[in-house]
Amino acid sequence: MRAAFYEHQGDAKDVLQVGALIDPTPGPGEVRVLIRVSSVNPTDLKARAGYGGAPMAFPRIIPHQDGAGIIDAVGEGVPASRVGERVWVYEAQAGRSGGTAAQFTIVPAERAVPLPDNVSFETGACLGIPALTAHRCLFADGDIGGKRVLVQGGAGAVGNAAILLAKWAGAWVATTISRPEQADVARAAGADLIINRRTDDIAAVIQLATGGSGVDRIVEVDLVANIQANLACIATNGVISSYAAGDPKAAVAIPVLKAMLKAVVVRFVFVYSVPSEAKQAGVDALTACLQAGVYKPTIAARYRLEEIAGAHEAQESGKLIGKILITIG
Repeated sequence: MRAAFYEHQGDAKDVLQVGALIDPTPGPGEVRVLIRVSSVNPTDLKARAGYGGAPMAFPRIIPHQDGAGIIDAVGEGVPASRVGERVWVYEAQAGRSGGTAAQFTIVPAERAVPLPDNVSFETGACLGIPALTAHRCLFADGDIGGKRVLVQGGAGAVGNAAILLAKWAGAWVATTISRPEQADVARAAGADLIINRRTDDIAAVIQLATGGSGVDRIVEVDLVANIQANLACIATNGVISSYAAGDPKAAVAIPVLKAMLKAVVVRFVFVYSVPSEAKQAGVDALTACLQAGVYKPTIAARYRLEEIAGAHEAQESGKLIGKILITIG
């Protein structure tokens, strides 16, 4: 099979290779997926670069956690009827050496989720990490129908997914952007209120829009930078869910009394640590959202497998708005 891989950590152009590797074979409880589309996530880049000093987990790694394609073989214990099934794949490279940046990937059967016929492989490849992270941030503390949500960084992959899921669930959604061109992406996802964090007073805008009540949930991309604004925006008994850290040594100072008086919950979300039952709830919710035809992520660019280094560099640049996909084949 054709696959992208690296055997040393470092810059994309220095370590990523594309070549022929042996086709993998599914073991008990596993399926093999013929990948049509793979997607790039920040965790893929961090693993490749050795973020936080983390070493190579395997001598050779085929990157990428997320993708979509067709099951073409199954292992013992998996119904043969799954062969030919269109699926989206999540956590393909979690605890494994082989991810979705290849013609074939092997995953536990439950990580290959049926993809509704009305949904493209490209959309399927956009799910995985960002969508499951967004779901956990939004729903870990109960239903959000009729509640008010603030998504910090609504043009990012998780932020975009959070807007889409929150609107599908019946919430009112405000979001922040940092560049005017990001407003179109947030608006297309369904955001009710768009705030430019560079020019607007986030807390003042939120308080005005909510009649002084604040928001019930905050989906947070940069807790260190936004903690003061979040505490000014959050309603009593509200939840702030933080899912990213730019600096592995970052620390946040929380004004304890202010947070205590509002009985604020600060939740940290790392998709790989989400309990299996909660992750399955996310999968079920995404399936319903897809079937409703309302999950439409923004796609920034498409690359060929041979161009994977350029795709990683584009993700690292932060200049593109939307998901970066790699077409396999």
